[in-house]
Amino acid sequence: RAPSPPQAGAAHEEGKSNLFGYIEDLQELTIIERPVRRSLKTPEEIERLTVDEELSDIERAVYLLSSGQDIQGTSVVANLPVLMRQSPAETLRRVLPKIREVLHVAGVEMQLTAAVSFLTVLQEELVSIHTYSHSFLHIILQNLEHRDAGVSNAWLETLLAVIEALPKETIRHEILNPLVSKAQLSQSLQSRLVSCKIMGKLASKFEAHIIKRDILPLVKSLCQDVEYEVRTFMCRQLEHIAQGIGTELTKTVVLPELVELARDEGSSVRLAAFETLVNLLDMLDADDRSQTVLPLVKSFCEKSFKADESILVSLSFHLGKLCNGLYGIFTPEQHLRFFEFYKKLSTLGLQQENGHNDNQLQLQNLEQEKKYILVRKNCAYNFPAMIVFVDPKNFHLELYSIFFCLCHDPEVPVRYTMALSFYEVAKLLNSGVYTIHKELVTLLQDESLEVLDALVGHLPEILELMTNAGENSGSENKLLSIPDLITALTTAEQRAATSLKWRTHEKLLQKYACLPHIISSDQIYYRFLHRMLTIILTNNVLPVQKAAARTLCVYLRYNRKQEQRHEVIQKLIEQLGQGKSYWNRLRFLDTCEFIMELFSKSFFCKYFFLPVLELTHDPVANVRMKLCYLLPKVKSTLKIPTDKHLLQQLELCIRKLLCQEKDKDVLTIVKKTVLELDRMEISVDAFQKRFYENDLLDQEKERQEHLLLEMVYLMSTICPFFSSKEDKKSKLVRSQSFSTQALHPKYSTLDKCPNSATGYTSSGMGKNCMLSFTGK
Repeated sequence: RAPSPPQAGAAHEEGKSNLFGYIEDLQELTIIERPVRRSLKTPEEIERLTVDEELSDIERAVYLLSSGQDIQGTSVVANLPVLMRQSPAETLRRVLPKIREVLHVAGVEMQLTAAVSFLTVLQEELVSIHTYSHSFLHIILQNLEHRDAGVSNAWLETLLAVIEALPKETIRHEILNPLVSKAQLSQSLQSRLVSCKIMGKLASKFEAHIIKRDILPLVKSLCQDVEYEVRTFMCRQLEHIAQGIGTELTKTVVLPELVELARDEGSSVRLAAFETLVNLLDMLDADDRSQTVLPLVKSFCEKSFKADESILVSLSFHLGKLCNGLYGIFTPEQHLRFFEFYKKLSTLGLQQENGHNDNQLQLQNLEQEKKYILVRKNCAYNFPAMIVFVDPKNFHLELYSIFFCLCHDPEVPVRYTMALSFYEVAKLLNSGVYTIHKELVTLLQDESLEVLDALVGHLPEILELMTNAGENSGSENKLLSIPDLITALTTAEQRAATSLKWRTHEKLLQKYACLPHIISSDQIYYRFLHRMLTIILTNNVLPVQKAAARTLCVYLRYNRKQEQRHEVIQKLIEQLGQGKSYWNRLRFLDTCEFIMELFSKSFFCKYFFLPVLELTHDPVANVRMKLCYLLPKVKSTLKIPTDKHLLQQLELCIRKLLCQEKDKDVLTIVKKTVLELDRMEISVDAFQKRFYENDLLDQEKERQEHLLLEMVYLMSTICPFFSSKEDKKSKLVRSQSFSTQALHPKYSTLDKCPNSATGYTSSGMGKNCMLSFTGK
């Protein structure tokens, strides 16, 4: 036998070494596993954790709280609402006192669990408010000043919720009176912080004279506290205090305190004072705004770029509210000054010079850059308010350059916020909305799907506003950019389709159902309709497929050419209903549901009734099962005596299913469906009282179908020059042309047209259904 080649020998040795390496790795894994096995509970520990199964729920709870481990006690506390539902009296008598004892030495987890359980008992009203205040309130108050800040805040949130439900006398004796001593400077920092929040809550529970006598002295004291955290906390509660005491006392008591706090040495205190002032603008008269608030705001604006950058983010967030709240008292110079300040903020950080490469400097620059991004994001948030401030008439001259910069900002959060506010901007611009068409196209083609998702939320309304503006202006140049819009819409859909964010894709397809109201039937047919069919056939996400199916049905409903409609219907039947994949045949049934929803009964019966029934012979049980669920809806589309032959076909298919079905699950559903079908009543050609509303809606759909085809015929024969002009300019076809409002008396005879007169009928919808596509 010939010796192994050197390469083969080397490979053999390498394979052996790899094998031994794998064995060593497995041994190491075994060693690692051993401590895990040892960490399991020992028999002694299991014995201690075992509880007698014969104990009642109350006895078990008392036992675990008395001698169980912490995790068992926590479980009992979490189960307190359940015990209160089952045995309220026994729980209050035996379990709650034990919980009170345990909480003195309990850990953080049990404390947090108890706070949540006590709140649940209150919210679900498991005991009367009198019983709650007698049994639970004292435990809550005892744990308010827990050394752990998280626990203290949890109990505080529970107490604030309890205050809403307690009667005034209980609040006065149990909470307000002890608060006087808890708010003193001699008390702990945590005690004073808790007192601040409680006072803000109490201000909504008592009359103004009680607040002035009992609460305001404490408020003034805490506003002058030596700790900046206390001053900050109290400052943020002044808004609630002001709402409780009214306008007059706010002016004489609260406003002076805010002015002093706005000049505080602590930046967090100044920030709290500024934000509280902004929130109180509605309560202040013109004199207070001009003499007190405006000078302070001007001071904040001046210092924000120099000595006090900490307020810059908050200032940018509240600037829109400030500008509109102080609008009436601005001089033209001040108006311009604040607008220039907004312009400066909107591009902050975009033109910074590069500094040195020192690491610490880079870190500072990174933090500063994050702050500047947040400032520009806030400017995007306030953009609609600034349109009101400047006046929409001056948008193109004053604000368009800022709008352009924010829509093209390098940071996603800024563009995302602009996309969210785009609809508000469009509404404010009204007839001038066409000026921001290019930015709409830009955001639709944005590289971030988050931006697209934010924009798509109000896309139908935005497109409708732009279309109305173009039609009302009568100017040709408003329609020239429509091809750019169509390209942007198709690009957006393709990018969503290739991403992993299927919810964005689904949302986009749902919103694209508005396009028949925006662009022409031909544009939809060649650019969107076939794409919807492709999505149904190839996409793997069910919600996306269903969204595409419904939008395709809407497109079919508004299609204006018989040959195109015939082609689409044929493809639906051949590629979905008779498709090789059972998944496609299931989607065909989904599509038929949408057809029945959007189209008239006669339309469904004419084109889809028999193809649906053919699926009773489908080889896949899931398809037959889905069809059985759909059969009651299918039967509801029939009218007697017109559709008597279709009813006979339906009954024949049901009999075959009952006799030949071998799958037991399908057979069970068939039997249930037969019972439901037997109970159903069928509409007749003449109106009946019990079906009046449905029949009226269906007649309206049929009328729209006839009207649509008749108008197409009239436009193509009587007015050929109008049709050619439409094709040449790609003029937008608005849905109002086919709505019930557009019916002219000379077309009133169309209601009497039989189906045979028009041949194939397009879909039609009543007025209410049409409105659903426009988002109104």
